[in-house]
Amino acid sequence: MNLLLLTPHDLLDSGRARIHDSRRLRHLVDVHRAAPGDELTVGMENGGIGRARLVRLDGEHAEFHLGPLDETPPPPLPLHLILALPRPRMLARTLENIAALGVKRLTLLHTARVEKSYWQSPELADERIDAHLRLGLEQARDTRLPVIQQRRRFRPFVEDELPALLEGHRALVAHPGGERECPRGLDMATLLTLAIGPEGGFVDYEIAQLRQAGFEQVHLGPRILRVETAVVALLARLY
Repeated sequence: MNLLLLTPHDLLDSGRARIHDSRRLRHLVDVHRAAPGDELTVGMENGGIGRARLVRLDGEHAEFHLGPLDETPPPPLPLHLILALPRPRMLARTLENIAALGVKRLTLLHTARVEKSYWQSPELADERIDAHLRLGLEQARDTRLPVIQQRRRFRPFVEDELPALLEGHRALVAHPGGERECPRGLDMATLLTLAIGPEGGFVDYEIAQLRQAGFEQVHLGPRILRVETAVVALLARLY
């Protein structure tokens, strides 16, 4: 935790905050080995970053005196990520990674090679998604929570929603066998939509639909990567 992410519910008044959930308390004690009088970096959910002094810590809560939260969090990536729903264990790691890397818009999409049982996973519960996103933000010293949507039908999403979402965007689909390499170092002024398939990739019909919608098919070379690895590799290469 490189930043203690606070929520409006943690505020006692304009100058104090109190946390009482076990995860953040345990991290303060076990990792930071914090003690009253210590100063830590804190950030307000979807707000600024600053310093806070720990004034009380026990088994039930920690209380802070807040300094100005006037530091701006890192800039978000100008990216809408469309990701075929990964298997649950991979989803958890992927959510943490995308939050840490600055993705602020994610669509989890059903595709032909996504097991229908994945959509029943507890990892898709709002509170579980939120927890993973917060871990990623705390790692990267960011405060802005990504917006996540779930789309369980491929064709209606591509035909009915995607055209409007692509307006003003460059669109790339990462898929083995693409005719060109994934570009490098895009300008942060370029709005991008990036689609990444499931284990095994998109099927031919899905690639054809995405190509028809305006996506360029790109690749990362001859190696076939796991989804969680491909997401990080693609974002690092693009930005």
